Amino acid sequence: MTSEVTKKVALIAALVIALAFYFVLLGQRGIQLISDGRPAAIGLGIGVLILPLLGVWIVTATVRAGLQHQHLARRIHDEGRELDVSALPRRASGRIERAAADEVFAQVKAEWEADPDNWRSSYRLARAYDYAGDRGRARDTMRRAVRLERLERGE
Repeated sequence: MTSEVTKKVALIAALVIALAFYFVLLGQRGIQLISDGRPAAIGLGIGVLILPLLGVWIVTATVRAGLQHQHLARRIHDEGRELDVSALPRRASGRIERAAADEVFAQVKAEWEADPDNWRSSYRLARAYDYAGDRGRARDTMRRAVRLERLERGE
């Protein structure tokens, strides 16, 4: 398991480094365009400079969210409250079959409805949404779990 995690972290680090290199190149190109002095080149240069800034924001937000989710996953694991989906039937792609995922979702949603202000319930619901294929709600619910867990820690 540690080898798997190390490989994933190395891949993420390599991608972030590649993006940083790309952002530097874009920034240099934007400055060159602005230095040209012509109005069209200046406009393009400003537009090109916005891209690396936007990219840095996206990469930072994504990595931060990933670290926050890993923190919650570690706490849930340590408390023994992970969703056990190991015995559920799977498709050839490896995803959990829809009917089984919906069953898990119904059970976890009932838990959440009983205690919606507990980050653990929200975390488990986010995972259930993900297993059921509803990525949008999974992200929203995971953000809620992160906020609730921070409140619990007093941040």
